[in-house]
Amino acid sequence: MAAINLHHLRLFRAVALEGKLTEAARQLNLSQSALSSQIRMLEATLGHDLFERQGRRLVLTEAGRIALDHAEAIFRTAEDLSATLRETGRNRRALRVGALATLSRNFQMSFLGPLTGRGDVEIVLRSGSQAELLKSLEALSLDVVLTNLPPSREGETPWMVHSLADQPVSLVGTPARVGPVTRPLSALLATEPLVLPAMDTALRASFDALASRLGVVPRIAAEADDMAMLRLLAREDLGLAILPPIVVRDELAQGLLVEAARLDGISETFLAVTVARRFPNPLLQELLSRAHPAGNPETLTAPLP
Repeated sequence: MAAINLHHLRLFRAVALEGKLTEAARQLNLSQSALSSQIRMLEATLGHDLFERQGRRLVLTEAGRIALDHAEAIFRTAEDLSATLRETGRNRRALRVGALATLSRNFQMSFLGPLTGRGDVEIVLRSGSQAELLKSLEALSLDVVLTNLPPSREGETPWMVHSLADQPVSLVGTPARVGPVTRPLSALLATEPLVLPAMDTALRASFDALASRLGVVPRIAAEADDMAMLRLLAREDLGLAILPPIVVRDELAQGLLVEAARLDGISETFLAVTVARRFPNPLLQELLSRAHPAGNPETLTAPLP
């Protein structure tokens, strides 16, 4: 087989993603006839038709779908190489971190702590939803995603999931609300208003199961899916908050909040999600080796949500 022309492959990818030759030609600033000619040359090189016409659209054949999968992998690898080699010789190296918008800021800083303040390191932080962060990770725009939500196991993208920490969870409130006398957990849950994680979180599901086992119907003062908001609501004394103590580490140290009770059997798992790369970021490897000296992350196969 003749060598594949990467320029032809890039043009093919553009047509495949657009679905129309005219639109792809406009985006590429080419004439429709020139673009069509280039695609035919690629088909001749590969020995297969890559498109079939259905109405006004071009639809990928089976060979076309295979070619597109390989094209995507080729250009992702090229971007990976380009991004990595751009850092070579620079005095400052960049680590691009995505973090779930609702994730504890204290945990994020704890994970990144070994790199903060270093003159040779630039940390680029981006927050967002799980779906958009994983898309950026797959596109190699991010080096790692910090989350407390495991990616789905379905699909074809091989996520590398590193368990960073299992944090205990407590009932946390102001000293005035908790009081000087230790009270049983069941009594606290039955009598005090509670600030709870949102219904669609794993932490809330674990708490609801605990309350059911104890035969308690909680008095809900507020719900939030953001750890920072749960922390603020606890400080405002709306009730006892269900939180990992790391989220309110500073308030506990200052005496603004205290732990009323530990929720035994409930924990919050913090994860780092990566993808296999030909040129892994050495800064990330340094952080992960500190968190997991033995290595061996779990590999999940998952789609983009």
